[in-house]
Amino acid sequence: MHGLFQKLLKPRVSLSTQHEQEAKVTNVSTSSSFTSSFSSPPSFSSLPETAPSKPPQPHSALSSPQRYNRKYDLLVCHSHADTEVANRLVSFLETSPHSLRCFLWQRDVGPGGAIFTEFCQAVQDSHLQALLITPNFLQEDLCTYMMHQTLAEGPMSNRLIPLVYNLSHSQYPQELKFYVYINLSNNTCRGYTRINQTVLDCE
Repeated sequence: MHGLFQKLLKPRVSLSTQHEQEAKVTNVSTSSSFTSSFSSPPSFSSLPETAPSKPPQPHSALSSPQRYNRKYDLLVCHSHADTEVANRLVSFLETSPHSLRCFLWQRDVGPGGAIFTEFCQAVQDSHLQALLITPNFLQEDLCTYMMHQTLAEGPMSNRLIPLVYNLSHSQYPQELKFYVYINLSNNTCRGYTRINQTVLDCE
């Protein structure tokens, strides 16, 4: 009787042992495949293709670093008597869509500031300088000084824009004879547009 129980239990024990061994083998193979999937580097063919880089944008004068390194886009030099004319010009240039940064010495020099010191600093801080040349301009010593100061800052540098208003060609200053001027006498709006475009085109 005892021998019969041993015969019946022996196959069950061996079967359960066999199942345990198979389970161990399965766990080991699964673990090794899981580890290998992380340890092996992915193939380059499986990586997503990167999008092609965008071509470089064409250079624009609006993004000129030389222009934006200065405090002002344009300094406008004018006589006391031509303040209204200068204000109309600057109003056009500063209003959207032009939105230029302009300097007018009568407007922008602070109370108590030294005119000559402030003007000389503004010349250095400006991308371009414009001289509003009128008969009144030629009669003021301050305007003559300002004209010579702008010429001394950068002679023949293409950063000086002479603006002629109600002035004959014979009255045009000899110091500026090598500069092409913009005539504001006939078509003021067209002249303003040319000034704006000159500022944008000068790098």
